[in-house]
Amino acid sequence: MHSTIDFDPELIARLSQRGPRYTSYPTADRFTERFTAHDFAAAASSAGEARALSLYLHVPFCESLCYYCACNKIITRDRIKASRYLSYLMREIDMQARVFPAHVLVEQLHFGGGTPTYLSDVQMGQLMAHLRSRFAFARDEDGEYSIEIDPRTVNAARIRSLRRQGFNRLSLGVQDFDEDVQRAINRIQPESMTREAVAAARGAGFRSVSIDLIYGLPLQDTTTMAQTLDKVIDIAPDRISVYNYAHMPQLFKAQKLIRDQDLPDSPTKLAMLGQCVERLCAAGYVYIGMDHFAKPDDELTRAQRDGTLHRNFQGYSTRADIDMLACGVSAISAVNGTYSQNEKSLEAYYARIDRGELPVVRGLKLSDDDLLRRDVIQMLMCDFALDTVALAERWRIDVAAHFAPEFERLAELERDGLLTMGAGRLEVSAKGRLLIRNICMVFDNYIGRPAELPLQRVRYSRTI
Repeated sequence: MHSTIDFDPELIARLSQRGPRYTSYPTADRFTERFTAHDFAAAASSAGEARALSLYLHVPFCESLCYYCACNKIITRDRIKASRYLSYLMREIDMQARVFPAHVLVEQLHFGGGTPTYLSDVQMGQLMAHLRSRFAFARDEDGEYSIEIDPRTVNAARIRSLRRQGFNRLSLGVQDFDEDVQRAINRIQPESMTREAVAAARGAGFRSVSIDLIYGLPLQDTTTMAQTLDKVIDIAPDRISVYNYAHMPQLFKAQKLIRDQDLPDSPTKLAMLGQCVERLCAAGYVYIGMDHFAKPDDELTRAQRDGTLHRNFQGYSTRADIDMLACGVSAISAVNGTYSQNEKSLEAYYARIDRGELPVVRGLKLSDDDLLRRDVIQMLMCDFALDTVALAERWRIDVAAHFAPEFERLAELERDGLLTMGAGRLEVSAKGRLLIRNICMVFDNYIGRPAELPLQRVRYSRTI
């Protein structure tokens, strides 16, 4: 099991650097406008009927602005905008369904945002019915159908309705229970509201409930984090994600509303991360990787144990080797060796669909080298190990020769205690698991190269 983590603050402080989160490889800043909707359609149509499919739908609207948020969102109380968006989203679904083989089976569904429950109960019902009319879905007991909710926008009746509409997994943001922290990020969410949402989800028969936390927010310290962890552990969600707040106001305007002097310093942030790791592991949660923890009997933990864990644009997933079709503004698909991203603005998204075009604006067809390195990074991110014998057989390469420069760099990380390299296998140590992004960056062939598109200048978050 990977629940054992050796938290070494000196090592983390020394080695932490900016780098990708590897929800994809190559990363999104490598996408190019030379990749078109035609390229995407060609990849989708040749994906093969036997391949399973994961669907992602992006709902960009929120009623209020959370100052820390770096998502693609639109703050509005004008519900007419949601009605218009829904009509275009269903038109895109129609177009997408036509380019995929007729008998692909949807095994996963995820609604993200924004706030997916910005859509009314009736609108959500219409959208779910439309999806099921265009795609075949696995049975409820076999599929994983999740939705992100904002507890401030739903009640118990709405949560029960979401279950009837076909969702069986639910995630909700908490970030921090401290009232001063909540005011500083403009997200007032009483503890009782969170507890009521979780109780309603369990009562409605959701298979899994996940809670998101963030460390590094304004006015946070080890005291507020300890109190939040006490409450979260008592609520006992099936999964917990603990994200590092990356303060980049030059990229995300909302973050300009957070005062720099209110942010915890680096040692305090590191101490809060240490608290999270120690407390959650002591409470019985298994460290999955990056910022994810899960109960020992959770499907995510079982997938890691069985070697079927996968990492994609939604984070860690229980399905390996599955195509992901993403619909909605700014959504990113991963289909048959390609990545593609939809238009980022509503106006451009609507215009493409009005012209009868898939709203793909950029993407990438992966080269053989990209696919090989993606395979390596996936294994490291999901398994904390690299079986070089299996890799050699699968790709018909001499791994040591092919990755000679990379293995030289790995030797440096081995001296730091992040990993061990033996005959036919690389193992990430308990000390190296929190720094897995550093290890993966060794195999990233794009690090140091300029981004493909000048407007896609990306400033990565720190690896810890």
